[in-house]
Amino acid sequence: MAKNPPPTVIEKLNLHPRNRHRGRYDFPKLAEALATLKPFLKSNPYDASEITIDFADASAVKTLNAALLKQFYGVAAWDIPANYLCPPIPGRADYLHHLADLLTTGHGGVIPRGKTTRILDIGVGANCIYPLIGQHEYGWRFVGTDVDPVAVKAAQEIVSANSLQNVIEVRLQLSSPESAPDIFRGVLRSEDDDFFDAVICNPPFHSSAYQAREGALRKWKNLRKDEEAGGGSEMPRLNFGGQGGELWCEGGEKGFITQMIEESAERPTQALWFTTLVSKEENLPAIYAALKEAKAAKVETINMGQGQKKSRIVAWRFMKIKKQ
Repeated sequence: MAKNPPPTVIEKLNLHPRNRHRGRYDFPKLAEALATLKPFLKSNPYDASEITIDFADASAVKTLNAALLKQFYGVAAWDIPANYLCPPIPGRADYLHHLADLLTTGHGGVIPRGKTTRILDIGVGANCIYPLIGQHEYGWRFVGTDVDPVAVKAAQEIVSANSLQNVIEVRLQLSSPESAPDIFRGVLRSEDDDFFDAVICNPPFHSSAYQAREGALRKWKNLRKDEEAGGGSEMPRLNFGGQGGELWCEGGEKGFITQMIEESAERPTQALWFTTLVSKEENLPAIYAALKEAKAAKVETINMGQGQKKSRIVAWRFMKIKKQ
């Protein structure tokens, strides 16, 4: 019986050079790494010689993530609760590789590696993706925080299942029910006990549940599933999932990041770099204005490209480089 030809490798030149996912997914090889992916494999309807999965199928995408984490990052056990965010691995890896480049500043131009480098992940989610990738790629230690107890429990179970308790810690962010959720307040300890080389964050994108639903419908249509959505009032179950706090917050991305900047200014020496993803270019002027108001000593913008989507990392620090 003839074997399927190896997939054509098309380099995704917009991804970071160290990103392990610049080529196309080798689905048969991924299925060898994780057998539960095999039932989801199918011929590409546009090229029968290629193997793929249905990217509109949430179960298929979740299993693909588990296979990628196992093959490339040594994560033997990974699962998330139903309907929680299942993020694309290549984009998450890209953030960390760009962060590693940023951390060469003040480190002799060399990427810091090992447990002495400590990263704070704001909104670690049930998936715990950033700590899993960053720990494997660079040996960094992570603290992940989240406001959702279910997400925190799920992330802690992933950490325990992979015996990573000594390098990844997950904390529940407690906030007053009368106010908007805090970002740093109430979850960080004193600077002597809780100092970080960098803070990372993938903030909620939308400003309301309605806006999140409209965005989900657009994605659903892009995945050629608009007819199956039926036009009803129920939110379509998307391949990437996502709970309310993962997808939207009051003020949306701009509101979350400006609050993050304000709170970072209250603890300017607790991290060398504060960073966040910014998906919407139109939010940049307000973010830069907030950084100016906060008197950030240095601001950098790192452009990233993932497929047809353009994004960027905004990074700032308050300490002078000599003090770092």
